[in-house]
Amino acid sequence: MTAIRNQRPRRRLRTLGVTAAVVVAVLFTSTVTNLALNQAERAAISPYGQRVQTSHGALNVVRTPGNGRAGQSIVLLSGLGTPAPALDFAPLIRELADYDVVVVEGFGYGYSDQPPVERTVENVTSELHDALARAHVPSPYILGGHSIAGFYTLAYANRYRSDVSAVIGIDPTVPAAKTIHADQTGVPSGGINWEGLAAASGLVRWATTLAPGLAEPDGTAYTSGERDQMRTMANWNFGNPSVLDETNRIADNARKVQAMRYPDDRPVLTFLTSAKETQPDPALHESRLQNVRHHETVMLPGGHYLHWTQAPAMASKITAFLTANVPGMH
Repeated sequence: MTAIRNQRPRRRLRTLGVTAAVVVAVLFTSTVTNLALNQAERAAISPYGQRVQTSHGALNVVRTPGNGRAGQSIVLLSGLGTPAPALDFAPLIRELADYDVVVVEGFGYGYSDQPPVERTVENVTSELHDALARAHVPSPYILGGHSIAGFYTLAYANRYRSDVSAVIGIDPTVPAAKTIHADQTGVPSGGINWEGLAAASGLVRWATTLAPGLAEPDGTAYTSGERDQMRTMANWNFGNPSVLDETNRIADNARKVQAMRYPDDRPVLTFLTSAKETQPDPALHESRLQNVRHHETVMLPGGHYLHWTQAPAMASKITAFLTANVPGMH
């Protein structure tokens, strides 16, 4: 009986050892396969846009010339972690056919570099200004930002005031008290990059293959090619170090822009979702715009990525607002 009892723990340990070995083998195979697929996909898919060198590395700038009737360019900045910003904004760009639309993909996004440079609001705005100047985008331009880019449009309009004629917010993040709750020291948290490990191991690829909707936009405004490429680029860019650093600096960047307001004479148009589960407080947005002479807040049905499903309504309102409030727009 004693011998039998002694064998049971050994069997359990042996089973655990075999299980661990199988898991390691599967993860190793998945990681190697994912790396090979990433390389093959990058070689097979033609990159879009123009890589513009800045002091910190190359940013991908995508320009979609309009018919020239509008008068000024619209520069769009994506929300946090958007894998392929230029494709993400595609429905809105198509609806803004009168405008030259420029999408600047930040570091860690789309086809831009992923340098080990701190994603502070100062760096993000200076890199953006540098890229637009080197890409010869004429100023002044309209600056539009989705989600966390609300921090950057606010800082940019104050830092480079003469380059911005108006601002468009797409469900923008407001540097309110609830945003500034973590990391009171202002030092980004460290630890293991679990998202990066999930991407490198191929787990993200498995997830997007089995459930494509996880990496695809809502609505019917995208082509099948755009959906495929967005899903593929999610496998490349998910959890990369640049986006991780930006995520960890949300509280610190929020503190830096907390006291800022848009200049009095720069019109601001804000789109907010009316979805109850994600609805921001419209009064909070309005309270930060009281000094702005011409501002308007528009509520639209849909999720946080309003441009996925509300591009026609947004483009119509953008045109009307800019025509009424920005000199030279028509």
